[in-house]
Amino acid sequence: MPTLQRHDEIFVLDLGDGENRFTQEWMSSITEALDEVDAAEGPRALLTVATGKIWSNGLDLDWLTANLDRAGEYVAQIQDLFARTLSTSVPTVAVLQGHTFAAGALLALAHDACFMRVDRGYFCLPEVDLGIPFSPGMSALIQARLIHPTAHEAMTTGRRYGGAEALEARIVAAALPLDELLPAATKFAQTLAPKAGPTLRTIRTTMYRHVIELLAQPAALDLPA
Repeated sequence: MPTLQRHDEIFVLDLGDGENRFTQEWMSSITEALDEVDAAEGPRALLTVATGKIWSNGLDLDWLTANLDRAGEYVAQIQDLFARTLSTSVPTVAVLQGHTFAAGALLALAHDACFMRVDRGYFCLPEVDLGIPFSPGMSALIQARLIHPTAHEAMTTGRRYGGAEALEARIVAAALPLDELLPAATKFAQTLAPKAGPTLRTIRTTMYRHVIELLAQPAALDLPA
């Protein structure tokens, strides 16, 4: 399960060392961590990290296919998590040390910036290959956070971007060797920490009002037959 630690002005949210699928408990734990970071005082920023080969592999499809009667509730919680991350009052940096796929990739995009390992791991939106269309809110989030040519390619082809490719496509702010990744992300977050507070939240919620509104709407998840 995700864990939260604080090191002076930097909070570190560790998603875990497995596939980090979007179980309901996993998502609730992240939301609780965001609430704790928001409630803190003073300059602060959040790094969202993971350990192992995967940052997040997205939806818990095994659970979902076994609980189709709860699909609406499940999708609503996912979209709430994206909106909650997008509208937090603190600067956020996703530190992608490994594979970042599907809903995991959307969660990364809900952060202010992504720092990615240059030599291993992929960023990918594979929904076109999985046969699962993006909801209107998810589509809006991707298009709000990526330049249009990249959003089009990522969404319609399911391309897997390595670190250097993700940097060239402007998906990530930096692509670095593993031993440099967390120090660089921490240094970047420290420069932003003084900006935490209600003004930042207001700027976010105004800038992404349309995305947040769409994420708040009920959405079906069309799974392949």
